[in-house]
Amino acid sequence: MRGEATSGEPRPETWHTLEAQQAVAALASDASAGLSAPEAAARLARFGPNALPGAEQRSALAVLWHQFQSPLIYLLLVAAAISLALGHRSDAAVIGVVVAVNALVGALQEGRAERSLAALRRIATRSARVVRSGALRVAAARELVPGDLLALEAGDAVPADCRLLEGAALQVSEAALTGESLPVAKATAPLAPDTPLSDRRNMAFAGTHVAAGRARALVVATGRDTEIGRIAALAEAAPQATTPLEQRVARFGQRVLAAALALTAALIALGSWRGLPAEQIFMLAISQLVGMIPEGLPVAMTIALAVGVQRMAKRRAIVRRLSAVETLGSTSVICSDKTGTLTRNELTAVAVWLPARELAVGGAGFEPTGGFQHEGRAIDPARDGDLQALLEAGALCNDAQLRAPTDAEPRWTPIGDPTEAALLALARKGGVDPAALRARRPRRAELPFDPGARMMATQHAGPAPLVFLKGAPEAVLALCSAERRDGRAVPLGPAGRDALRGAADALARRALRVLAVAAVEGAELDAGRGFEALRGRACLLGLVGQLDPPRPQVQDAIARCRRAGIRPVLVTGDHAATGLAVARAVGIAQDADLALEGRELERLGDAELAQRIDRVRVFARVQPAQKLRIVEAYQRRGEVVAMTGDGVNDAPALVRANVGVAMGRTGTDVARDASEIVLADDDFGTIVAAVEEGRVVYQNLQKAILLLFSTSMAEVSVLLFALLLGYPPPFLAVQILWNNLVTEGVITVNLVLEPADGSEMRRRPIPAQQSLLPRSALFRLGLMMASIVATTFGWFALRSAAGVPEAQLRTETFTLLAVCEWFNVLNCRSERRSALTLAVFRNPWLVAGIALANALQIAVVFWRPLGALFHTVPLDLAHCVWLGAAGSLVLWVEELRKLALRLARPAPRAPRAGGLARGAR
Repeated sequence: MRGEATSGEPRPETWHTLEAQQAVAALASDASAGLSAPEAAARLARFGPNALPGAEQRSALAVLWHQFQSPLIYLLLVAAAISLALGHRSDAAVIGVVVAVNALVGALQEGRAERSLAALRRIATRSARVVRSGALRVAAARELVPGDLLALEAGDAVPADCRLLEGAALQVSEAALTGESLPVAKATAPLAPDTPLSDRRNMAFAGTHVAAGRARALVVATGRDTEIGRIAALAEAAPQATTPLEQRVARFGQRVLAAALALTAALIALGSWRGLPAEQIFMLAISQLVGMIPEGLPVAMTIALAVGVQRMAKRRAIVRRLSAVETLGSTSVICSDKTGTLTRNELTAVAVWLPARELAVGGAGFEPTGGFQHEGRAIDPARDGDLQALLEAGALCNDAQLRAPTDAEPRWTPIGDPTEAALLALARKGGVDPAALRARRPRRAELPFDPGARMMATQHAGPAPLVFLKGAPEAVLALCSAERRDGRAVPLGPAGRDALRGAADALARRALRVLAVAAVEGAELDAGRGFEALRGRACLLGLVGQLDPPRPQVQDAIARCRRAGIRPVLVTGDHAATGLAVARAVGIAQDADLALEGRELERLGDAELAQRIDRVRVFARVQPAQKLRIVEAYQRRGEVVAMTGDGVNDAPALVRANVGVAMGRTGTDVARDASEIVLADDDFGTIVAAVEEGRVVYQNLQKAILLLFSTSMAEVSVLLFALLLGYPPPFLAVQILWNNLVTEGVITVNLVLEPADGSEMRRRPIPAQQSLLPRSALFRLGLMMASIVATTFGWFALRSAAGVPEAQLRTETFTLLAVCEWFNVLNCRSERRSALTLAVFRNPWLVAGIALANALQIAVVFWRPLGALFHTVPLDLAHCVWLGAAGSLVLWVEELRKLALRLARPAPRAPRAGGLARGAR
């Protein structure tokens, strides 16, 4: 909302100068109820969606023109012009048609890629918590309008420019906007008019992130009118960086181009030595240069990555960066959090420990139904003062909400942290109404959850100030000097502390998440001193044990990981016993495996950590810097690490990991922005599925490269042999162009659509530094090339000796080369499995491509208008059968190699389930 608006609202440069209520009045909003739904809709129509400017949509003509901007296309156009000048109109026409078809295919693919990316952007749309008509609801960020009232908390991305109305220990990371590396502490007081952007402490700007605390804020600008919208408008046309795979392909292409130029020079020299006409030499040289350049590789790579992205999206993994597709295939360690990824994230409080007794709690999920029992006897929570005190503390020291069932959502729905929502459900089971309780004891101050301290505190009004604490048992216990028994505070001695620790350990060994709850009477929170001001003053109320059952398919996903040579590791903020219990339940850890807590990790040097890390399957009670250290420790061993996360404290590790994987449903915007992949369902099994798709994509690219270069190099070799041994050229320039850009094109593109063959997750991870054509593929490349050369040139030499007319000889040789390619594409589908055992229709696209290639070859030979253009003559049926039989030799040679390989090296066993040794990869 800029100064040129006509409604009289302040200019963007002056929002920070206003009192909070003045800003609310200027936008005709309400500081407690926000906007009404009709008013929000009217403003959305007026100001437009809250979206940053995107790259300008190019016209279809511009996309098509872009396809011609390539050195290869320039070369072809020059060849067409020279052919036309030399009177070879048919050759020039063929080259022109090939260029046009290539441009059309490229334009269609580019348009499809842009539509796919647009679809992904829609899938990954952010949301915000906004107050409308007095009710807090979750809305799409693009629906926000000036005057909306936002609820912000740690982990949120600020969705629009806002004037802060109230806040508690709010810190905002503004590096994206101002370059300031440290979070900025915010306040609500008005500032001087000349306050620079970086010092506007009462403002929160779109594109920044809440690092700590919470706040209510008034939206004052959206979309293009935000500060970061101005920057985005300037940067919208910036070129996109190439992915590592694209860089490797580019380097590979440069080497191929150098080899092609060398072979072209050799061809020109041989042609001159043989005394061929200059124009024929030129056309052969140009066409052969085109043949050696893998013009189909960029298209194949784009399609393979796009198909991989689409397949991953169908399996609920949204790829934010294409480079992650190739990296996934190399992943050897997956560091996963627990809640929501390995488990359902439907926490249920199933146990309450009060000093000297434990209560069992009934019910499941967030449904507030279920009773309390002690040693099999029902307990009336309304008559148990100690239990009531704990339930009320858990409901007040809490930022979550439980939304009652509606027609649209028939279940109780948590808003906020599931751990806190489970405490609200527990309170309701005990007859406590959180809303009424909060109205009776409103919050006056708070210390937001601190990942380092592992707890939070809130101060509430009442006859005397009252502070509640909740967090990790050992952290809360360190502040306690007493425990509540029978309504009284009893000094907490060594025996009481041991009993608490024993109870917490016992609950954790049952795979329960354990929270301690305490109260401090007559205390006030001091943001400067933090939790330390409460040390020795707190009274322990009890423990709550929450169960989050494993996802149904997670055990199978873990088993697939281990068979694939990938080591799953649990990294959790929970107690070590809880983490180890869950890890053993889902198959991550065995009996001999270890759990390492954050405080132990802190004491270990890098060398000691390297010695122990092989046996560690659970990292518990870890802090943000320690997560980063865990990732780096694995990377120093040569591992390729995928790290999952959902919170602000996960962001550094997500950035440092080879593949950062964020939670789409429960994750924070900070985590999503730091990741390469977002899981739409927060399921560990989706990560494993994405790894499998990454392996499929990479191996399909290798299949396409093997096909392209074995056939292209064979073609060059046949031509060079013919010229060297005194034969006439076995192909004409237009026939070479047809073969490279039509015959190869319709089968190569479909080869990268190969589905998984079922063995991807029984192999070891793809080495991160493996080249596009590894050494293991070079022998196959040479054998395929040799078999194609022997077949094609052998036929050419025999038929030439038999006195076959030149036009027929070239037609036969030209057709035989195409037949060899059709059989060779079957060879490339698998390194060791016989093409005769693979289901013929497993890849219907490839079957269709081969059928289309056959139809096109029949047309170019038998349909006279096309035959005249490509200088072919019709062949009789007997010759066609013999050409098919001769071309099949390429298949039989490769089948013999595969048979020998299977006999010499039986199918590799699945990698050992305990992980993998670095040298084994």
